[in-house]
Amino acid sequence: MKIILASGSPRRKELLKLLDIDFTVDTVNSFEEKFDPSTPHEEVPQLMSEGKSYGFHRPLAEDEVLITADTMVLCDKLIMGKPHGRAEAVAMLESLSGKVHEVITGVTIRSLKKKVSFSDKTLVHFKKLTLEEIEYYVDKYKPYDKAGAYAIQEWIGYAGIRSIEGSVYNVVGLPVDRVYEELKSFK
Repeated sequence: MKIILASGSPRRKELLKLLDIDFTVDTVNSFEEKFDPSTPHEEVPQLMSEGKSYGFHRPLAEDEVLITADTMVLCDKLIMGKPHGRAEAVAMLESLSGKVHEVITGVTIRSLKKKVSFSDKTLVHFKKLTLEEIEYYVDKYKPYDKAGAYAIQEWIGYAGIRSIEGSVYNVVGLPVDRVYEELKSFK
């Protein structure tokens, strides 16, 4: 099977590459990331990954498998997507500081004959961060392309995260253990 990763995320690309899987990247998609506000927050990433899968720009060939994903940070019942600038990134990190939040990644794997969608959840425990630490991270690492305005594999992950419950790779953006298991069923 020819595997296609329909994501522009360099982190997802690197994680899939670490599984020693041959794949191509194709990010052309018509899906508009919107959802009904009454949708339970925990279901949003999986719905988004399914939307991205069916928004793929062309029909799949008989021998192709498409992987799409969406990651969301949920803190105090608020969805945190990617920040739209410095002030929003700082505010998000201030909200996460000293709290436990959820990182949920929805994944859809689809061929012409089969579709599997699932979500993976990880709890992340942040220590109390100072405004100086938050501003240092935002100014140096510019986390504007990351849900919740942070990357666990960057400075703030090393300096600010006390512990996690679940997959660290899920926090990075792709629960690779589960993706690997599901891909084995696509033959």
